[in-house]
Amino acid sequence: MKTVEIADARVAYRVDGAGPGLVLVHGTGGNGETNWGHLVPELARHWTVVRPDYSGSGETRDTGGTLSVQHLAAEVLAAAEAAGATPFDLVGFSLGAAVAMQIAADHPHLVRRVVLLGAFLDGADPRQQMQFGLWNDLIRTDREAMARLVLLTGFSPVFLSSLGHGGISEAAAAIAAETDWAGIARQVDLDLSVDVAEAARRMDKPVLVIGRTHDHMVPPDEARSVAAAIPGARYVDLPTSHLAAIEQPGAFTELLREFLLEEQH
Repeated sequence: MKTVEIADARVAYRVDGAGPGLVLVHGTGGNGETNWGHLVPELARHWTVVRPDYSGSGETRDTGGTLSVQHLAAEVLAAAEAAGATPFDLVGFSLGAAVAMQIAADHPHLVRRVVLLGAFLDGADPRQQMQFGLWNDLIRTDREAMARLVLLTGFSPVFLSSLGHGGISEAAAAIAAETDWAGIARQVDLDLSVDVAEAARRMDKPVLVIGRTHDHMVPPDEARSVAAAIPGARYVDLPTSHLAAIEQPGAFTELLREFLLEEQH
């Protein structure tokens, strides 16, 4: 684990592999290891893989203030630059996809190509507001129930059932025990207010938006709206859940590799 100081934060990040830079930006409540660690052996064969923990997650420490997409983007950029991985390909998941869009719009000279998974443009949709509001309520009042809700809506029914009673109980207990609850609450507040529609319209890099047909956290229509807002973006569906990179790592990695490497020829 490495760190870099920026403004009011000490940003933690991991670096693996060799080759062109590839920056992976995690989602709400995740970190660079829980969202991406299982993919690193394959990705590090082609890229220098940088996995920052932005504020509210992992080993990054800050003063605990209100988060913004711009603030998180600055943290991710600081990690990429400290790792010597610029310019880079950029992958963002969920809230991390919003951060990736902001980076690509504001710093096009540092970004080669962008992959967005579980992406949404803003948190204004009434269903999204209800969902994130419920998350905040459960974070305050019943974290074990919140852990079960993450599993219930984060994975597809078939995948979750395949874990069995014991596997589900173990996964829920791990989430309840290991989550940075104060950090995720700050990130959920950002989910409620985020708006990167203007940034999406300014993106001028090759972009792949991956929708998930069984996503109950960020429905596929949200991903399609992201693809429609970004000039020239390509859209593809995966038959999986919001946590696609965990549920179908092989299929996700194959899409990622094909899209990023094809542009080099």
